[in-house]
Amino acid sequence: MADNTDNDNNQKDETSAPVPADGMSLEIQPTDAGEKIVPILIEDEMRNSYIDYAMSVIVGRALPDARDGLKPVHRRILYAMKEAGITSDKPYKKCARVVGDVLGKYHPHGDVAVYDSLVRMVQEFSLRYPLIDGQGNFGSIDGDSAAAMRYTEARMDKIADEMLIDIDKDTVSTRPNYDGSLQEPTVLPAKLPNLLVNGSTGIAVGMATNMAPHNLTEVIDATLMQMDNPDVSVNELMKVIKGPDFPTGAVILGSQGIRDSYETGRGKVQLRAVAEIEEIRKDKNAIIVTELPYQVNKAKLIENIAELVRDKRIIGISDLRDESDRDGIRVVIELTRTTNPNVVLNQLYKHTQMQTTFGIINLALVDNVPKELSLKDMLRIYLEHRIEIIQNRTLFQLRKAEERAHILRGLKIALDHLDAVITLIRSSKDVETAREGLISNFGLDEIQAKAILDMRLQKLTGLERQKVEDEYNELLRLIAELEEIIRSDERKYSIIRSELADLKERFGDERRTKIKGSVMELEDEDLIPDEEVVVTITNSGYIKRLLVDTYSQQHRGGKGIIGMDTKDEDFVTDIFVASTHNYLLFFTTRGRVYWQKVYEMPEGSRQSRGKAIVNLLELAEGESVTAMIPVSKFSEDSYLFMATRMGTVKKSSLSDFSNPRRAGIIALNLDEGDELVNVALTDGSKEMVMVSRHGKAIRFSENDVRPMGRSARGVRGMRLEPGDHVVSLDIVDESASLLTVTENGFGKRTKFNEYRTLHRGGQGVITIVTSLRNGPVINVKAVKDSDEIMLTSSEGIIIRIPVKDVRVQGRNTQGVKIMDVRQKDKVVGVARIRADGE
Repeated sequence: MADNTDNDNNQKDETSAPVPADGMSLEIQPTDAGEKIVPILIEDEMRNSYIDYAMSVIVGRALPDARDGLKPVHRRILYAMKEAGITSDKPYKKCARVVGDVLGKYHPHGDVAVYDSLVRMVQEFSLRYPLIDGQGNFGSIDGDSAAAMRYTEARMDKIADEMLIDIDKDTVSTRPNYDGSLQEPTVLPAKLPNLLVNGSTGIAVGMATNMAPHNLTEVIDATLMQMDNPDVSVNELMKVIKGPDFPTGAVILGSQGIRDSYETGRGKVQLRAVAEIEEIRKDKNAIIVTELPYQVNKAKLIENIAELVRDKRIIGISDLRDESDRDGIRVVIELTRTTNPNVVLNQLYKHTQMQTTFGIINLALVDNVPKELSLKDMLRIYLEHRIEIIQNRTLFQLRKAEERAHILRGLKIALDHLDAVITLIRSSKDVETAREGLISNFGLDEIQAKAILDMRLQKLTGLERQKVEDEYNELLRLIAELEEIIRSDERKYSIIRSELADLKERFGDERRTKIKGSVMELEDEDLIPDEEVVVTITNSGYIKRLLVDTYSQQHRGGKGIIGMDTKDEDFVTDIFVASTHNYLLFFTTRGRVYWQKVYEMPEGSRQSRGKAIVNLLELAEGESVTAMIPVSKFSEDSYLFMATRMGTVKKSSLSDFSNPRRAGIIALNLDEGDELVNVALTDGSKEMVMVSRHGKAIRFSENDVRPMGRSARGVRGMRLEPGDHVVSLDIVDESASLLTVTENGFGKRTKFNEYRTLHRGGQGVITIVTSLRNGPVINVKAVKDSDEIMLTSSEGIIIRIPVKDVRVQGRNTQGVKIMDVRQKDKVVGVARIRADGE
């Protein structure tokens, strides 16, 4: 008992001995079982174990071999199908049977991983040249998963035969499978240049591969070019191998990324969906998508487009549907009337996977070491592999031919001494005696003697004897030819040329992916013509734009034309002319400013109401747009001069408004009950004129108002009488005149020299005499004789007349009728159209 206790204690001491902090090794003592316990730092153990794991993933799972372009799982699937006789000329077999063979014989991993790999080898949208012919549901480009393996069936595709051809002729090395009971190939003969034509994708530990597929015809032509000239340049190779050729087609933009990947092994190519614009009805277009970038999920793409439309990041799409069938992809994106289809298409390319980037990483195993490969490297490795395969195959064939010739030489000896051989055999008591007699009497070896003893009697006929002679002579010629092939690389290259020509004839096809010149990143406005449009807004907040030429010119006093259909309670409140490329600043009743491009405003017809502003801007509850101004660029030398209903003015640098947020930014702080009535764009040195509803006007220098920040309140610009308020503000132009328009359709022009310059804050002078006849002032504009004006009534009537048709009068007059307004209608908006296109 004492001895046992001592042993137990000794063992406990040894196994629990601490590891020194400095990493020094301890004295190692054997245990009772004869084992040695070696202390080791946990950091070292984790490092070594992780490196072992990483190399196992890199070599054994994630990266393809550069010679056959296959990962171990794909190689084992094809080899297991070959061994099971599930070839292209045999009936389909259940995928579960294939997966079972692969798991049980070669690949001790999960059945899901094996089946997923098999499924990908079937999918025409995953591999450029599928290696397995499937029957059943193997998934779709919408991301649908394949049916269970017990339902689907498969067999090798015809092109997969080229991967395994001659594998039974000792062409490749083998290794024991995981339990040592079978042999499996370390690489396939791969007559097909699979690495290039089908590419590969995989994530290892600390590295990844993403190799693009290519067109077989082009790859073969490039291989022949490299074979003829090993020093061929990438530029010369790119004359025949244009670039990647993806199974889903699409378009590659530019060739620089292709060139980079071919030269260095890494590059980025932009892929764009193939889409056409079709007119489905008058004034109504649709975008038809027929090809998608590689690895894009169609269902998710459609869902993404729907989300963008719902979030108003893309406007102008009225319907979205998938009409794809077995004949191909067809996604229909219907647009609203008058929507510019090129702009919507550009937005789809920018915000969805209709345009993607494929990052090429040509990483593969070369002698079990991961290396990034150029195009020339991949072609060279393929050729070297095929040279080795042909050499091994020829050696195998030579060995078989020599073995057969050796037997035939024995048969010839026997036939030449036929009577003696027959006598010897008949006199022998058993087979062993006969074999030894043949060997000793005729100089034969054991193999030849056995062949003679196994020879059938029919070989003794004259005809059969001639066949032996012919076969022997043919074998001699074959042996000579095989020996020449073994000695000559040129003969091997000739064989490769013949094999590649055969592959090209049987499996070559046209490119699916087109390559176009690089396309600059287009902004939406690059696709919009720069032209003047009329923008109108109603009291209920509906806005639209349409070309200026929509309205034909009339003479003063005309009744105008319908410019917008409005509800009974709605009416047009503002109208102005701007370029489609201008920024449109929206100033609101709460003193905030929003901006959008003019072309982003909905385009409508003369009779259409337009679109609610609340659907374009993120306005707060109770907030409405009260003033708008078009701006071409946000310059530091330009200013926004603002005037409020209660006579306050403020000047701020235009550059302060160059970075607005979707929720808007502060333009100025307003007193309670006040609101913005107009904004003018100035250079900081102008004179301004403010006009009130009761017909008062004040002219003062812009320098009387210092520049202020966006959050400032402003200063007094005009002192108002009780009940009066400011209706507008404009810039003084001595070469122009001040047009004043009243509610009842009256107006006049007055020269600016009739308005003397005052200091800001005064009451001003009379600019028009207001009465029941002409009504209060609704707006003023600085106009020239060559300009035109557009007047809008609350009922939506619009008239366009030349400015020269409006009479020039003094300040103390009522003006003349320039628009025939109905009894309950009134003029609500005035817009100026510059003749010089300002």
